[in-house]
This record gives sequence, structure tokens and C-alpha cells, in this order.
Amino acid sequence: MIAATTPAAEQFRADVLAGLSRQRKRIPPKYFYDAAGSQLFDRITELDEYYPTRTELGILRRYVGEMADRLGPACLLIELGGGSLVKVRYLLDRLDRPSGFVPVDVSGDHLRAASAALERAYPGLEVLPVVADFTADFPLPAPSRPAARRAVFFPGSTIGNFDPAESAVLLRRVAGLVGPGGGLILGADLRKDPAVIEAAYNDRQGVTAAFNLNLLTRINRELGADFDTTAFRHRAVYNPSRGRIEMYLVSSADQRVRVDGTLFRFRAGETIHTENSYKYDPADLARQAAACGFQTDALWTDPRHYFGVFYLTVPV
Repeated sequence: MIAATTPAAEQFRADVLAGLSRQRKRIPPKYFYDAAGSQLFDRITELDEYYPTRTELGILRRYVGEMADRLGPACLLIELGGGSLVKVRYLLDRLDRPSGFVPVDVSGDHLRAASAALERAYPGLEVLPVVADFTADFPLPAPSRPAARRAVFFPGSTIGNFDPAESAVLLRRVAGLVGPGGGLILGADLRKDPAVIEAAYNDRQGVTAAFNLNLLTRINRELGADFDTTAFRHRAVYNPSRGRIEMYLVSSADQRVRVDGTLFRFRAGETIHTENSYKYDPADLARQAAACGFQTDALWTDPRHYFGVFYLTVPV
């Protein structure tokens, strides 16, 4: 049985039980990120096949001066799903006297460790970590120095993990968070050869498979489940009609699993849908952002147009 009784732990239990009770089983991808999952994802970003991270980093290195100029002085920078807080350092190196930095992440231990490392690297920066699910309302701490504006940094194409209706809700939430004159630096994976996309989610070393299967390990540990992780395999395929990668855990045999005392049956070949990752056409994303209260002020991309970093603002 799960030992913790926090709201986050209760929500995890509720979401897993509800997701496994569906005709087509599904678990939200935000639950990948316990401490082990966060570490595995860090390894994924270093893989040869996984182009998004190094491509986005290349864009940041080349255009970070322009990004910092647009954010301006005394900006309160908020990062959603900060993880290891590596990419934001490019911005922090160039920002003009930022008011503070608020990293928001659901993986508390990972966030606290990364925040402590950031404080050591930037001793003059006020770092105010928030352990929360950024898809819901969360308290925004007030920095000691007043902010001239708020801006959200949302890299890594995490926006692609949300279905269109969900991403619209999130964009509207961010627009409300930063307010008129506020900004959003948004990383988005662009559409390209499906073979390139599929290879990124089916690496030869099997790190992505381990990342996917770790979700079952977490459920076993935190919800008293008895998943046999060797009886499931990883599958990731590109769905061209929806423009997205779909990631699954596939049952290798007929089996029964108990989760928090509830029995679930799996047929051989039955799946648990664990993640979508949408790939974007820039014009389509700009239109979606406009419908959510943003205007597109800039788009930076790489020479192959594999990835885009958008700068969106809320009109005054």
C-alpha cells in the first residue's frame, strides 16, 4: 500500500485506477517522473537518436541573446517541468538582473536537488522551487525584488504531451499566470520524416524502454501493485494522421494484476497508452496560441527545421 497520504499521492492513486479501468487503458505521462524516471529521462536526452534536446540546445546557444533581450530586465522567470534545470542556465547567463527564478516540477526530490545546484552556480539569484503539477493551479511565490514582468520558460516540447484540447487549457493558464505584457518561451518539436521521429523513441540502448517500464515499477512501489515488468514491452509508433508519437506498454501474455487491491485483467497484446508526443507545424501552433490569448513575436529554429523555439506574448 502507498505510505504517503499527500494530495499528490492520492491523485496518483486515483489516476492510475481510473486509467486502468478504461476500455483502452491509459496512464498520464506526468507520472513517469519519479526520481528514477527523471534520471532515465536525463539519459534519454543524451542519446544519439534523441535529436530534440541537442537541437533545442543549439537554438538556445545561437539565439539566447535575442531571447534575453525580449524578456528584459527584472524578469521573474518561471520554468514548467524544470527537471534538471540545465537549459534554463543559458537564459540565466544572459538575463539582465532577473527578479527571481521559479522552477515548477512534480518530482520533488529531483527538483530540490537541481534547485540547490542552481543556487550554488548563481549565488545572486533567488531560486524559489515549487513542487506541483503545473497542469493545475499552484501558488506562485513572491520574489524579494519586484518583477517588471513575468515570463514562462517551457522547453523540451513538453507541450506535445498534451492533446490539443489539453494544450489549449494549459496555454490559457500560462497566459493568465504571466498576465498582460508577459511572455512564454515555448519549445516545440516540428514535423519531419517519421523515421527520424520513431528512432528517437526506440533507441538502440533501450533507455526509453526502461523509462516507460519504470512507470510500472513506480506503481508497484507506491500503490502496492504486482506488475511483472518483464511481462510488458515498450512500443512507440508515429501516427501520421494525428501528427504524434504514441507510446505504449504492451502485455506479452494474458495476465492479472492487482493495484491497490483492485484486480485488472490484461489480454496478450493489450496496451497501456502512456504518452503522446505531438509534432507541430509552426503556423498551426501560432494559430492555437492566438486562440489562447498569445501573439507570436518570434520563432527560432535550426537549419533542418527539426525544432522550434517560439516567443509568445500576451498583448497589453
